[in-house]
Amino acid sequence: MEELKPFVDNNYRTQPGRENTFVVGSSMGGLISAYAISEYPDAFGGAACMSSHWPIGYGIVVEWLNDHWPSAGNHRVYFDYGTQTIDTDYEPYQRQMDEVMRKYGYTDGKDWVTRRFEGADHSPGAWRERLHIPLKFLSGT
Repeated sequence: MEELKPFVDNNYRTQPGRENTFVVGSSMGGLISAYAISEYPDAFGGAACMSSHWPIGYGIVVEWLNDHWPSAGNHRVYFDYGTQTIDTDYEPYQRQMDEVMRKYGYTDGKDWVTRRFEGADHSPGAWRERLHIPLKFLSGT
């Protein structure tokens, strides 16, 4: 927020407002994306968290987000996970995060979505195959 976003906004043709600024990540990057929207809700209008590595710390990240998530109304949030390799451990934690979303007033299918990808593994190739889905969701197309 202090270095990268100002650099990008100053050196590239961007629309720097929240409504046009999204963060996307996979695995630990999915956790960072969730953190970014919760810590900087005025900067990010949406986050895509693909195969978020929720089990780290046995759910402590979800616990923290439960106390820090921004209320619905100004954000779009996408979550997903596969069913192969280490993604097999993610569903119970994702369900907890889905409850956090409901707690803060998000509506499934409107301003938030969670997708399960049967047979998908925890790899850049798997994320590449489905990246178009969160990008469309975040942009509202």
